[in-house]
Amino acid sequence: MNYRIGIDAGGTFTDFVALAEDHSLLVYKTPSDPSNPVSVLLDGLTGLARKAGLELPDFISRCAVLVHGSTVALNTLIQRNGARTGLLVTAGHEDSLELRLGHKEDGHRWDFHYPPAEMIVPAQRRLGVRERIIAGGKVRVPLDEAQLDEQLDRLAQEQVEAVAISCLWSIANDRHERKILEKAKQRLPDCFVTASVDILPRVGEYARTSTTAANAYVGPVLDRYLSSIETALVEQGFTGRLYIMQSNGGVAAPEVVRRRPAAVLNSGPAGGPVAALWYGRQLGYENVISIDMGGTSFDVSLVRNGLPDVVDQADIARIRIGLPMVNVTSIGAGGGSIARLDERGILQVGPDSAEANPGPACYMRGGTKPTVTDALVTAGYFPDTGLLGGRMMIDRTLAEQVIQDNIAAPAGIDLHKAAQGIIEVTAGNMVDGIRIASIERGYDPRDYLLVAGGGAGPAFAAELARELGMEKVLIPTIAGAFCAMGEANANLRYDAIRACPVRLCDLSPAVANKLFDLMEEEGRTALGVGAGDRVRVERTAEMKYVDQIHYCDVQAPAGVMDVPKLAQLRNNFHRRHEELYTYSETDNEPEIVSLRASIIIDTPAPTGAGPEQAAALNTIQAQGTREVIMPDTKEFQATPIYRGIGNETGRSETGDRFKSVPGSFSSGSSFSLQGPAIIEEETTTIFVPSGDTIRYDPSGFYLLEVYPRS
Repeated sequence: MNYRIGIDAGGTFTDFVALAEDHSLLVYKTPSDPSNPVSVLLDGLTGLARKAGLELPDFISRCAVLVHGSTVALNTLIQRNGARTGLLVTAGHEDSLELRLGHKEDGHRWDFHYPPAEMIVPAQRRLGVRERIIAGGKVRVPLDEAQLDEQLDRLAQEQVEAVAISCLWSIANDRHERKILEKAKQRLPDCFVTASVDILPRVGEYARTSTTAANAYVGPVLDRYLSSIETALVEQGFTGRLYIMQSNGGVAAPEVVRRRPAAVLNSGPAGGPVAALWYGRQLGYENVISIDMGGTSFDVSLVRNGLPDVVDQADIARIRIGLPMVNVTSIGAGGGSIARLDERGILQVGPDSAEANPGPACYMRGGTKPTVTDALVTAGYFPDTGLLGGRMMIDRTLAEQVIQDNIAAPAGIDLHKAAQGIIEVTAGNMVDGIRIASIERGYDPRDYLLVAGGGAGPAFAAELARELGMEKVLIPTIAGAFCAMGEANANLRYDAIRACPVRLCDLSPAVANKLFDLMEEEGRTALGVGAGDRVRVERTAEMKYVDQIHYCDVQAPAGVMDVPKLAQLRNNFHRRHEELYTYSETDNEPEIVSLRASIIIDTPAPTGAGPEQAAALNTIQAQGTREVIMPDTKEFQATPIYRGIGNETGRSETGDRFKSVPGSFSSGSSFSLQGPAIIEEETTTIFVPSGDTIRYDPSGFYLLEVYPRS
């Protein structure tokens, strides 16, 4: 039996999911170790092999596909420990990175104390080259090759490891940029060299230059990481296909990622909406909101009409990245987020996190600051014996002590009131994150199914849904490995873009078709598929009204473009503009900034529980009760505790599940369990508040129905 593996390397845990050919699942979690990722990889694969009843070499030989979502590129940018990078630009524009469009990020525009962003390419390594191409593509100043040689010599003396190239209007005429690229590779053969025309051929000097610089900055680091992973897998006998999760929600081969490492900066969270869409479709939903509460962050993403919400650019670690990426709203509300009292004595949670080391105090690794996980243990949501099916021991006394010392005593309140306060503040932050991802982008969350992932997400899910007016929450049994599940199911994808600055009324169908055809050919080449192979193409136009600064993504009609389809594109823009900004100007002519095409090869997704899993879905019963603070009464209440369908500790020594008893939670009937209740899966804990109901679906998830409180 062959397996398809999904791996999600998070800040606290690294999650592993194995999908077998019969659609059964294996899940394993292990603490992350950024200093030794290969060890974590092999530890996780060994854990999966053990669950499959195999030795590691035998299991590796059966892994047909391995999809890896990594935070290596992201951490490199955040920690500013990337390659020693040089930047070559049109003379006079050496400081475009530092000017940053002349303003600070949203939320800090009027904060005079907010420090400037730290540059990934310092001034002494940002060099100008005498040349100039104007908007129409005409050469105004020829490339000064002698001066270019001098600048390359300066970069060599600076001992750069990477070089980024971004010339003005190279999108209209790439002759100069190509020549600089050629000479840089000749003069600096050991450097990672990248040009904007290959990374982001789009109007907008700052975004194009910033993205190209970031691509160079993380390139050598990611290359070394991929090489170490490939070597380790080959040494273990891996002969399958290795793919890397991209920020756009698709996967690509390592050779593609090595050329565009900036495309994987947000690769981990991008698996969330992929998994959420698959689960949602089991209930007939094409509109879902995905939440994933990990150890470090709370990630929210939205899928509408079966398509993830994709943005064309975003600031990551205060660096503008102009490549398409799944729109993931991340806030510091993970299980490891640290609670504190600010200078006014007001309780705050996050964004700083205890991460994997030392982690929450209850992990017994030396943590001394109260976290969300410590609060959940103190309030009774999490067991006080251990997590991950008992593999990870915890200490409730330590959790209570850090909350008492740092929150309860200084605030002069009861320990349990302090714990509940941490939970409520965290929930409020999470609701705000969901509103940012939905309401502020023109979408009503009440029209969506909430899909809850993460180790702690299902503990909060019911109250989040109630606050937002959502009626149903889908919780996968493997919620704690949510993104890894999405990565295992992700499609191969390549995004191509072409600048097309023109008013829509002046765009000819022939020009539009030529650009879309060129982009599809580029994508097919990158994915290694021929003209006769079937692919799916999603087309997008970046559009705005005349004289507007900001633009929005608009879905373009499929097929050969003609006059009626251009009219349809115009209508699509007006409608999208109204969704985003509550108005449209139908008498104002739209204009196109760029055209984009996503070339996709669909991956066959699992169709539900496999034979072995389905045969094991007998009834589970309450294993006792635990005192849990109820969110409505703020009082402790004895709450039944159930072992979940996928929880390894839900088996007896003979391997059988608990026997059916009256009033138990049945997976084989229409019986629904009413809260309050807690269901403990191996990788997550589900809290069912009083009055809500939950049932199990054999496709591998729970459906929680949330009712308004009177």
